[in-house]
Amino acid sequence: MRKPSHRSRTVLAAVAAAVLGVAGCDAVGGNSAGPTGTKAHSAKPAPAWDVSPRSIAAVGDSITRGFDACTVLSDCPEVSWATGSSAKVDSLAVRLLGKARAAERSWNYAVTGARMADLPGQMAQAVTRRPQLVTVMAGANDACRASTAAMTSVESFRADFEDALGTLRRSLPKTQVYVASVPNLKRLWSEGRTNPLGKQVWKLGICPSMLGDADALDSAATLRRDTVQKRVEAYNTVLREVCAKDRRCRFDGGAVYDYRFGTAQLSQWDWFHPSVDGQARLAEIAYRKVTGKKA
Repeated sequence: MRKPSHRSRTVLAAVAAAVLGVAGCDAVGGNSAGPTGTKAHSAKPAPAWDVSPRSIAAVGDSITRGFDACTVLSDCPEVSWATGSSAKVDSLAVRLLGKARAAERSWNYAVTGARMADLPGQMAQAVTRRPQLVTVMAGANDACRASTAAMTSVESFRADFEDALGTLRRSLPKTQVYVASVPNLKRLWSEGRTNPLGKQVWKLGICPSMLGDADALDSAATLRRDTVQKRVEAYNTVLREVCAKDRRCRFDGGAVYDYRFGTAQLSQWDWFHPSVDGQARLAEIAYRKVTGKKA
């Protein structure tokens, strides 16, 4: 048999190399990573979100203080959805930490009547505790003003929220943040207006932009309530957008806004703030969002 020429040997080598190359690609799949030990298979970074934080600080307004849940026109932090100790609520802190540890490793810096402008100061207080999770529920009081003209502008609301997160991040870059949406104030009006006692309490100045002249259904009253509602929706958009820029921040996706508070979930004194049962529902929502695999 005649020996293959030099040219033939060169062609055969090229064909063999091509075949081996294709076989090698198929062996791991066209889109597969390289073999073990290569950079493609280096250890993955730890997930940004820890579903089991070991300390919690809460910031926000009257809802997080349990206002009107136990007695009229008074805070009741023991039933707070975020940090309360009441077994009837089973707060986020108790669910995550256990009752004994929650008493030592959770702190409530929320203030009744607080607006988003107050959040940076509250956050500065929370930072001193070096919590692994901070809960945020604020914005209702920015819409609940004497008139629609007095409501916090969307621009200021955004700037204040960004300032609050910046205050946290400058000291605690790895602390996680759970942000609850602003409740549906118009629905709370719709539910509460069926109770005569609640409407009398509303006259003391609770959310006048929404609750004022509670029984009025004329075009002016309807426009006023719709204006408040649109502002609340705009606030929730801000919370979602700002939180989305922070890999350790989770917005509730509108879960609190969407929750259909019934009369059982509203305070028997003002028929607007959450009752003990309402606080328990907020705790359930928060726990589900904080411990979920995805935001």
